[in-house]
Amino acid sequence: MASRTSNFCIDAHDPAAQARWWGQVLTDFTLPSAEDQAEWDDECWLEGPDDREMIFLKVPEPKTVKNRMHVCIRPTDRSREEEVDRLLGLGATMVDDRRAAPDRGWAVLGDPEGNEFCVLAPARAGE
Repeated sequence: MASRTSNFCIDAHDPAAQARWWGQVLTDFTLPSAEDQAEWDDECWLEGPDDREMIFLKVPEPKTVKNRMHVCIRPTDRSREEEVDRLLGLGATMVDDRRAAPDRGWAVLGDPEGNEFCVLAPARAGE
């Protein structure tokens, strides 16, 4: 027998803002109804597939060092470059550009609170 992921917890200064931002980034995670979580809650989340959640937990200290774990995303309806441009327009920052060719490498971005994540090339047929 094995385990599967249940949720991903991310420290945040403003959990509601982080949940809203990531809700714009990910197509398979959505914000629950407004009555389920309030702006002032110390924990806000996104609901994902198979009852998985991305949870943002309020912490008093700011992020100061590189993440020990991060999320990698793949665009589903556009190129990696188009997705990077879209995310930069939403307020992400470029941390490290490691794109080598249209289907090789990745871009390391930071969310509005500086948490790193990678944007990979779209999946190829069969992946």
